[in-house]
Amino acid sequence: MTKIGNPPHLEAEPRAQGKLTVTLEMVAKLAGVSPSTVSRILNGTAVVSEAKRRAVVEATKTLGFVPNPLARGLAGGRTFSIGVVTQAIDSPFYGAALRGIEDELDPAGYSPLFMSAHWDPATEARCLELLKARRVDGIVVLMPRLSDEALKACARDLPVVVTGRDLQAGQLFSLTFDNFTGALRATEHLIALGHTRIAFIAGDEEHPDAAERMRGYRAALQAAQLAFDPQLVVPGKYHEISGLEAVNQLLAQGQQFTALFAANDQMAAGAALGLFQHGLRVPDDVSLVGFDDLPTSVYATPPLSTIHQPAYELGRLAAASMLQLIAGIAPTAQLPVPELLVRGSSARRSTPA
Repeated sequence: MTKIGNPPHLEAEPRAQGKLTVTLEMVAKLAGVSPSTVSRILNGTAVVSEAKRRAVVEATKTLGFVPNPLARGLAGGRTFSIGVVTQAIDSPFYGAALRGIEDELDPAGYSPLFMSAHWDPATEARCLELLKARRVDGIVVLMPRLSDEALKACARDLPVVVTGRDLQAGQLFSLTFDNFTGALRATEHLIALGHTRIAFIAGDEEHPDAAERMRGYRAALQAAQLAFDPQLVVPGKYHEISGLEAVNQLLAQGQQFTALFAANDQMAAGAALGLFQHGLRVPDDVSLVGFDDLPTSVYATPPLSTIHQPAYELGRLAAASMLQLIAGIAPTAQLPVPELLVRGSSARRSTPA
């Protein structure tokens, strides 16, 4: 059922309120904008204020407006599906990013297809091929492990958005967080509290974000004229058990430290458990700082000091950038600068280093 005056690719599926089918004009009236503005916002081609975009999104949800994907596909030769390759679907960080992607794509009538690469480049490459075989209209890759060349090659076939990598290529847009500055601020915070023996639970240095966090940690020590001690650095795997194991290793080796910086909140949670099991109190005996600001971190005992990395916003901006690439618009999205959130897990040093 096509109403005269509406482009068929934006006609709503028959979702009635009473006896009325929800139309583009109804969405426009509720949002206080023109039907053409609604059309451009849903297609990802509008350059409008965030308030206006949100008004349209809320109106589509309130009215139950759903762009007809079949009609749109016939009109434009698209599948209106976006492939999303994450590293770990069950990760709380990636879970928030996936929700941001979903919330951004849904009002535009696009559906995400999620796949997990499990931090394995070969699996990641297979995910890309499978998604291309499904004829997705674009692919978002969260924190890829593949080489820059492989990602650029993929972008020759269809639009690609990557996070955690600084890349430039045709049909490819990258979003990256300032991991160096985040780690620098976390370490500077502990130094300002009087800590001179600061242990660090790192990530896999082959991954760009982990390498940048290591660099930020070392730069803060150097700026404070504190010697870098490799014995205080233990590699982790970005999940809780590796944080627990890192603390056990540090203490088994007899390392002396009054503060600990973990390269993500999950490892910080494991580290807190390890310290507790050894009779050490946070922050009385050891101050603890994480990275990411997971929703659960504010509920830790004590609440975790951490660097805020907006996972949900990362996903939302990645999806919005993908819609712009598909529409032939050059994305300009940027993530906010790192923010240190000081909570109860970090305190001024009260014991000798």
